[in-house]
Parts: sequence; C-alpha cells; structure tokens
Amino acid sequence: MSFDLGLAGRRVFVTGGTKGVGAAVVQSMLDAGAQVVTTARSIPAEAPEGVSYIAADLTTAEGCKAATDAAVERLGVIDIVVNVVGGSEAPPGGFAVLSDEMWETAINLNLMTAVRVDRALLPAMRERGTGVTIHVTSIQHQLPLPESTTAYAAAKAALSTYSKSLSKEVAPDGVRVLRVSPGWVETEAAVRFAERLAADSGTDYKGAQKIIMDSLGGLPLGRPATPQEVADLITFLASPKAGAITGSEHVIDGGTVPTA
Repeated sequence: MSFDLGLAGRRVFVTGGTKGVGAAVVQSMLDAGAQVVTTARSIPAEAPEGVSYIAADLTTAEGCKAATDAAVERLGVIDIVVNVVGGSEAPPGGFAVLSDEMWETAINLNLMTAVRVDRALLPAMRERGTGVTIHVTSIQHQLPLPESTTAYAAAKAALSTYSKSLSKEVAPDGVRVLRVSPGWVETEAAVRFAERLAADSGTDYKGAQKIIMDSLGGLPLGRPATPQEVADLITFLASPKAGAITGSEHVIDGGTVPTA
C-alpha cells in the first residue's frame, strides 16, 4: 500500500486555519501537496509558505460570502472543504446565564458557518460529480458540559444532524460529507485553560490535566489528542484513500465516549 494520499494539486478551503486543529490541517494539506486557502479574523504576520489567507468574520452571512467568493477567485475550483472554525464563548453558570445573543453567537459560529460555506461551494462539486466536505463537530454533542457549554454542545449536535442529512442528499452526486468529532485536544487555548486551572487549584499542569479528565468522566488514553493527530485523521478522510467513506462520524477522543 502506498502512503501517498493522492492529494497533490487538490484545492482545499479550510475555515479557521491559523490556530489549533485548523492550523494543523492547513500544514497537513500542504505537506500532502494540496493548494490551500484558509480563513482568519486577521491575517497572521508569520504564515506557512504557500498558504493563501482570507480575513473574514465567518459568524456573519456577509463574512461567509466574502470568504467563499475569495476562495473560488484564488483557486478557481474547490475540491475539499474542511470546516474547523468553532468554539464556545459562553460564561460558566449553566443554562440560566445564556442570553439570546449568546445562543445566536454559538449557533452562528458552530452551525451556520458550515451551512453557509456548504451552500456556496457544494453546488459546484455536485456539478463536477466530485468533492469532499468535512465538518469538525465535538463529542460534546453526546457529552455536554452543562456548567459552561450547553449552547456550544447544542449547536454541534445540530451540525452533526445537518451533516448527516447533507451526506444523504449529495452522496449520489459524488460528493462525500463526513464528520470528525474530537474530544479534548491540547490546542493553545486548551493549554492556557489548563494553566489557569492549575494556578487556581494550587496544582501543576499535570494536576490540571487530571482535573479536566475527571470532569469528562475519565479519559482512558490518559492524555488529550494533539492537533496534529486530529489533522492527520481529517487529511486521510479527505483523500481518495477514503473514497468509499461518507456520511459517517469519526470520533477521536482517547476513549472518552463510552460507546460510539
């Protein structure tokens, strides 16, 4: 079996490609020989060679349109979409502290970005009879944390359902739709959170990791995934090597979810 993934020359659009999993996906696609355009709220001062950046706010319909229009203008054709952008900005305190504005923010960021990007780019894939879109969801759509991520988890659950329905609609036209569902990933933001937790709890970084793992109900692997591990899975799924895989969710959580 060849380890060449067959991605050389493929044109890839990645949302949220400057940090964490998104940045790792961008680099993995570049390493595989793909042409990559990605989005960011602001273009970084230092960026990997060969990446084209689009500054856009994807929480708005206007921002999604500007980003997808620019991606098509720069690449001509989009073969692969990887929708990584997402996150939670809600404060702790459970459902009662979540205002309508916080709900709208969570839904726009974690669901509507993918919906709007797909609506812009998938019709051309269907016409050509080929293409891949990958939605990064989260195990929190199965294991929400009620103290702080109810809106995020609900939006990711909606993204998962939307993705499954979309896959049924476009698979007969040659377009594959997949979900990648990470658990705890040791991104830059996750590291900062663990460091704050360590300081607040009077422990070290390893101690903070244990607190986080315990809050998740245990993590059999004993460590978080790295952004690169998630990116490697996404890159494989986007490749022709995974050409018969569509409509499915691929969990990468170190065994957190008891069943999948």
